[in-house]
Amino acid sequence: MVVFLTSSPTGELGHSLNHLDHQNQFADNLKKYWKPDSRCCLIAAYPDHYQENDEMCDYFHSVFLQEDFSVQCFHLIDQRYQDFDRHTLQQYDVIILAGGHVPTQNSFFKKIQLREKIADFQGLIIGISAGSMNSADLVYCQPEEEGESVDPHFQRWIPGLNLTNINIIPHYQMVKDRYLDGVRLYEDITYPDSINHRFIVLVDGSYILIDNSTYVYGESYIIENGAISCLCHHDEMVEI
Repeated sequence: MVVFLTSSPTGELGHSLNHLDHQNQFADNLKKYWKPDSRCCLIAAYPDHYQENDEMCDYFHSVFLQEDFSVQCFHLIDQRYQDFDRHTLQQYDVIILAGGHVPTQNSFFKKIQLREKIADFQGLIIGISAGSMNSADLVYCQPEEEGESVDPHFQRWIPGLNLTNINIIPHYQMVKDRYLDGVRLYEDITYPDSINHRFIVLVDGSYILIDNSTYVYGESYIIENGAISCLCHHDEMVEI
């Protein structure tokens, strides 16, 4: 199993791009692991958003074709197509874990028993934003929607797919100055949550590559025990 944990594989979120991000050697590194005539599967974050899921599947299919990645098929798993067994999933060469709302996606992953079915997968996994976050053994759910940070029932730590023990926080350049529920998202919520924990924070265009060893490419930071420090710069790579 080779895992790419991205913030956004197609560049900065909010910009309509019809190609993969070439910053920090992302597209080149991905192509090294891509098999000819790859069978691909996109697993949605919002299981009942059928039109959006169809559009997302078509979008990524076209992006990979435009970048000259060889694709035999590009299937979608959402609430309409959830009755599959482990053997069926293991027949894919590439599994893409879509972006979206972390707890919503996590609940769907539990419903379809993805943690068990994806274990020992021998192909390529690409996490996008929430999909990268939910790849962890124990997932950190950074509060995102209004009311979540003050909701006593909101779970900030939930079981994930166990593809890594790394907790990712994506889109740092977009949300680092954001306020949520009247307080600062990072300084007042995430920093306290990092006591006795480590978060790797990615800007769009940066990513983590796991292949025996673990490598971080591009601008990224570590938040740990209430403090932030630089992990890696743009156009650089570090092994962790």
